[in-house]
Amino acid sequence: MQLILWRHAEAVDDAPTDHARVLTVRGHKQAAKMAAWLRTQLPGGLDGWRVIASPAVRAQQTAASLGVAIETVNAIAPDAPAAHVIATAAWPENSNNVIVVGHQPTLGMVAARLINGIDGYVSVKKGAMWWFETRERDGRRETVLKAMASPD
Repeated sequence: MQLILWRHAEAVDDAPTDHARVLTVRGHKQAAKMAAWLRTQLPGGLDGWRVIASPAVRAQQTAASLGVAIETVNAIAPDAPAAHVIATAAWPENSNNVIVVGHQPTLGMVAARLINGIDGYVSVKKGAMWWFETRERDGRRETVLKAMASPD
């Protein structure tokens, strides 16, 4: 399985609610740049990838830059526990590859758990993605950090 954790791009700070925050002009450029890069890197393009996003507008706008169907998942809204993202993606047993568009600190906590196997935290920059995959080696499953990229 491959799992991409993609933090939403830069968003405005001023909005009626946190969920209503929209991407800035720079944020739209970040999302477009990362989406273009992902399309060139994904084996077979986006076919066979499930794209799930937080219901927050900034995450929806970031995910929309991929130009494919997005599944909105309330369980990965801002401040969701890392376990919700892992369960929603069905990591690592899922036969599908998944792109999760979400928020800090949740994505950083998921990345730490995938890297270390324990709870922790890493910083994921706005608009950046961390790409993980599983592989079998010597009869056991391993998690590999395949790539990490920032739109900048």
